[in-house]
Amino acid sequence: MGKASRIKQQSAREKIAAQREAARKAERRNRMLITGGSTIVVLVIVLAFVLVKLSQGSPSSSGGSSTGTLLPASVASQVTGVPAATLDKIGKGAVPAFTQGSGAPLTSGGKPEMLYIGAEYCPYCAAMRWPMAVALSRFGTLTPLHGIHSSSKDVYPSTATLTFYKSGYHSNYLAFTPVETTTVDKTALQNPTQAQNAVWARYEPDPNTRGFPFVAFSNKQVMKGYFYNPTVLQGKTWSQIAAALKDPTSPIAQSVNGAANYITGAICQMTNNQPASVCNSPAVTAVKSGL
Repeated sequence: MGKASRIKQQSAREKIAAQREAARKAERRNRMLITGGSTIVVLVIVLAFVLVKLSQGSPSSSGGSSTGTLLPASVASQVTGVPAATLDKIGKGAVPAFTQGSGAPLTSGGKPEMLYIGAEYCPYCAAMRWPMAVALSRFGTLTPLHGIHSSSKDVYPSTATLTFYKSGYHSNYLAFTPVETTTVDKTALQNPTQAQNAVWARYEPDPNTRGFPFVAFSNKQVMKGYFYNPTVLQGKTWSQIAAALKDPTSPIAQSVNGAANYITGAICQMTNNQPASVCNSPAVTAVKSGL
């Protein structure tokens, strides 16, 4: 083989080697692009799920399963710490529809029992949970407070309220037993016991016409329905409602705290007017005469 042939053959081998090396580099680049692209796709999908979750908020506040949105401590303290002086300034207000109870007193843990049966979607329950929380807080500690909204497809849609589902209550004077039967989207949540249904049936015998909320104050008094028009809460946030409670001139305080005074009076009948500092206050003394 001549020198020219050898040079030509060597050049061909180098060219083939260079082509193979270029092919290997291209393959490595493709693999890196595929791996990087897959990672980016996964990150985009995860980010999309996070954004959807954030836009929906908590499940119960948008109509899903219930736990509610934990209210900030500042908001919770405004609900559970309405000054007695504010409640006294509001006084009696309109006389609500209480029913005289009957039967053996309800008790739990050796204390008179306040039984509440409601539903998270219910706009009337939404209205009444605020004064119930205010009143109960005068006798003990209600915690934690979770916020939800009533059904967006009912009257007084999406009313900001509380849920008593998974709430705790400690009091030296009474036991509070809440039963939230249904979530905001009307799926089953808590079933009343046979004994609780028997109490409910005593005052509303037809199960097809029983309404929410229902509250039995140890069978001394019974509350069926609501005490004030939920319109006063429309368009308000949890924070706005809670902040308004300390102002006796605000329509929200007049409605919520006025109802709370009546609920406080009914609880005082359960507790034999204990504690006296609550049950002998001017507003409560005034409402008890009408119960």
